[in-house]
Amino acid sequence: MFQSTLSVAAPDLARVSVFLRQLNESHPRVQGHAAHLAALPPSLAGDLKRFDRNGIQTELIEVVAAAMRHGRALLIQVEYGRRVLPLTIYPDRRLVHAPLPLRKLLKLRLTDFFVLRVAPALTKAPSLDDPAISAEERALYAPLGVLAWELAMRGARAELLPEIPVHAAFRIPPGVSIRGIEPSGTIAAALHRLKREATNLKEMSGWAGFDRERAMRLLNGLYLQSALMATRTHPAASSDVWA
Repeated sequence: MFQSTLSVAAPDLARVSVFLRQLNESHPRVQGHAAHLAALPPSLAGDLKRFDRNGIQTELIEVVAAAMRHGRALLIQVEYGRRVLPLTIYPDRRLVHAPLPLRKLLKLRLTDFFVLRVAPALTKAPSLDDPAISAEERALYAPLGVLAWELAMRGARAELLPEIPVHAAFRIPPGVSIRGIEPSGTIAAALHRLKREATNLKEMSGWAGFDRERAMRLLNGLYLQSALMATRTHPAASSDVWA
């Protein structure tokens, strides 16, 4: 269903082997990928270290979520198909820049994205209304919310982000709109229901077309859209008891 390599979409991307050799040469005293957080502000680096697996950051959604919480523009070097895919995210502008248009990026197998390095962004987000920006370059910028949503629904992480409490009642706050997302089927039905009532993870897991994993993915997606309200005091939270 999705492309497995970037050889056709972006042939000029660096090979992972070359990138890692250069990274290790520039940080000779640091083992593995541990150097990938060195240049970040301490608070952001500490946030990301919660997800370290033997010193390796692997899930892109965790980095995107942390960047959005801290409001920091980041350059994220992602491994995909033995190539390095550089993604620059600008949370303040809700933009992402990639070496290929978003529609092509989202055709890739998002579960195969592995974060190699995280660093402060090298550039500021431009004004896309600037006539000096070519149409080709403008096409490489896209809404960050759309990428975040797809990572939540189709990416490697199948559990709740740590900021979302497991035992709580969830709903979409009144007046909140989710821009750039065009849900259909059972996802659209679930969003409509969450706008009308609060529910818990156990109840969501029993909805049509849902199981526990899909419910958690949806909650992650809503959280990254700033469209999730969670409360532990609502009556629905107390009924979230799994047999």
